[in-house]
Amino acid sequence: MKTRIKEYRARYNLTQEELAKKVGVRRETIVFLEKCKYNPSLKLAYKIAKVLNTTIEELFIFDEND
Repeated sequence: MKTRIKEYRARYNLTQEELAKKVGVRRETIVFLEKCKYNPSLKLAYKIAKVLNTTIEELFIFDEND
C-alpha cells in the first residue's frame, strides 16, 4: 500500500512528531507509514485522514501487486 501522508503533511506544515501526537502514535509509526513499511489499522487511517482533512482513499493507495 502506498501513501500520500508526507505530501498532505507538508500542505499543513506538520512535522512527523506533530502528526503523531494528533493521532496518538509515536513518530516512528508515521515514519514507517510514509516509507510504506507499515499498514495502519482502519482506525489509525481514519484518524490520520481526518487530521489531514482528506479521505482514506485519497491518502492510501492500494496496490494489488504488494
